Amino acid sequence: LMQLPDALREKQLAFRFTGGIHAAALFNFKGEIEYVREDVGRHNAMDKLVGATNGLNQEERQKMGVLLSGRLSFELIQKIAMAGFPLVCSIGAPSSLAIKLASDAGIRVVGFLKPDRFNMYC
Repeated sequence: LMQLPDALREKQLAFRFTGGIHAAALFNFKGEIEYVREDVGRHNAMDKLVGATNGLNQEERQKMGVLLSGRLSFELIQKIAMAGFPLVCSIGAPSSLAIKLASDAGIRVVGFLKPDRFNMYC
């Protein structure tokens, strides 16, 4: 998990040029990032990621995790739950409502993901 922030930064082409773009990524349980979508809005980046992964079946989704470049809100958890992903990692902070909703939905949450540490919430 702690290698994911650097791996995401390497794949964030728009962020490299602007410094102000959010990313949503999908990684496999080997720690390899398979999809990245960027947008000026966190929610739009997540929507793009969900759209890009429409071809994955439920079994494939259960073997993947979502990585977000910013803060984790309850609305993003709703999207992740509807898409069927069991794990979300955020480089930023999760809100308390996001943690509650994720816990209720059986989604594991990792926040403040850095190269040397992270917090696991549920």
